[in-house]
Amino acid sequence: MEYPQYNPSSDHRPLSDDELAALDELLAELPGDGVMTIEALDGYLAGLLLTPTPLEQRPGADWLPVIWGGDGDGTAPFASGKQKKRALMLVLRHVQSIALQWREQPDRWEPILSVAETEDGEEIADAEDWAAGFLCAVDLAAEAWDPLFNDPTLAALLEPIVLLGTDAAELDDAGRARLADPVERDALSRAVPESALALYGLRR
Repeated sequence: MEYPQYNPSSDHRPLSDDELAALDELLAELPGDGVMTIEALDGYLAGLLLTPTPLEQRPGADWLPVIWGGDGDGTAPFASGKQKKRALMLVLRHVQSIALQWREQPDRWEPILSVAETEDGEEIADAEDWAAGFLCAVDLAAEAWDPLFNDPTLAALLEPIVLLGTDAAELDDAGRARLADPVERDALSRAVPESALALYGLRR
């Protein structure tokens, strides 16, 4: 099937909790190792919106299939064309609602992160999946992102996302030590929203 392009003026109603849960369940049930979690999808869409090349100028076929690890024969990995259209609708609404929040109510935007509870009842945030999704968006337009990583100010904003989203085997000892510390991982994860909004603010 042909893929729709992102249209900033289309339906931008935020997904309800039930719709987010439905999208999460839909993705979790798809076969294959390359399917994104709902957290990774949220980070991926944020990364696409922050990529210097405007998302509305990029064909949907360039970035939508990445979410489920690529297309197979027929409607695969989806069970039916109806299921695939449902997924596309939810994804497009979600990316549009993120863009709208950033434009109109950035202080109310919250990324979808994993949260764990310690034995003391404290919540520890973990943005690893979110950041990995964000870096998938970066990889799709690496040349466009190069100037941002070469700018010291922007590179500092991207540091928490890069640390959390990079495979531990590719990090140096200092980076792995930071991620192994639950307090440090929590701090890095909580820095993600500020980093994303700061990057958005610098693009406006």
